[in-house]
Amino acid sequence: MGQLFKKAAVFCDLHMGLKTNSAIHNQDCLEYLRWFVEQAQNNNCDLCIFLGDYFHNRNNTNLVTMNYGLQGLRILSDAFDRVIMIPGNHDLYFKDQRTVSSIAWAEHIPNIEILNEITALDGAIFVPWLLQNEYKQIFKHKGDYVFAHLELPKFLMNSFVEMPEIGDIRTENFSEYSHVFTGHFHKRQTRNNVTYIGNAFPHNFSDANDDARGMMILPWGEDPTFITWPKAPKYRTVRISDLVSNPAEFLPNHSYIKLYLDTSISYEEAGYLKENLIEEYELRELSIVSMKNDLHSDDLAPGGNISFQSVNTIVEGQILNINSEFYDSKLLLDIYKGL
Repeated sequence: MGQLFKKAAVFCDLHMGLKTNSAIHNQDCLEYLRWFVEQAQNNNCDLCIFLGDYFHNRNNTNLVTMNYGLQGLRILSDAFDRVIMIPGNHDLYFKDQRTVSSIAWAEHIPNIEILNEITALDGAIFVPWLLQNEYKQIFKHKGDYVFAHLELPKFLMNSFVEMPEIGDIRTENFSEYSHVFTGHFHKRQTRNNVTYIGNAFPHNFSDANDDARGMMILPWGEDPTFITWPKAPKYRTVRISDLVSNPAEFLPNHSYIKLYLDTSISYEEAGYLKENLIEEYELRELSIVSMKNDLHSDDLAPGGNISFQSVNTIVEGQILNINSEFYDSKLLLDIYKGL
């Protein structure tokens, strides 16, 4: 069996075009890629692997975002002799086929290789976003590693919500491989021999208070090393009482802050506080939220911060919890995601 690389630099889930084609997010993506390349070169990596979701919007790609995407691919093309990319679910237009992909054109850029089907290459198996029962085809291939964009049950979709046991594919199906590295869920985590490597950098409050994102360096046959991008934007949920002793501990520069009022202050005081905190700590965004009277201790994340779930996470969780003989919760979830 061959050996595809000596040392690979791996990342996933860039989601260019996130936040309604935010220029700030797209610029973050380019800055991240420049940092990624620098780390890969410093560690003598001979292969770049991307594990899906280069673009965010699966229905259309804004021209400005497309231009950022092209710049990003050129950064990778100039730095590596070989860049292998697989499409994630956000890269695909159709839910049930991979015939139309927002990254398909990248194959015309030098050194970029798009693997749109399950592909075995010198001891490594590459698995794009799977369709229906396609996962069974994976196990026809022998290899040391699987690089994929998988949706496996029992893993955390974010820091607070676990993927329910739906579908047929399980972590145990991959027991014959040395290790599986996958994108899709943004939180870095490992169960058995399967690792979600974590998205490139925090994207929203589902990533709040969890900065373990960045890139992976994998020497063939050895344990991986994970590196966090030091300039990554950060998301924090903070109580106002936490800021009294040491605000800098809870308000890293260029971060997004959700500040919960656990003390009584006036509207004018809140406005003054917001304005001064944004300026002093160079925050990107600060929103002030009143704490509900019925907030329980279970709602607090480690360190006393408030846990937060996005609207999408809440709705998707409620859909998956539907127990009815008349409704297919997986079908409803697909419809919701499509909307």
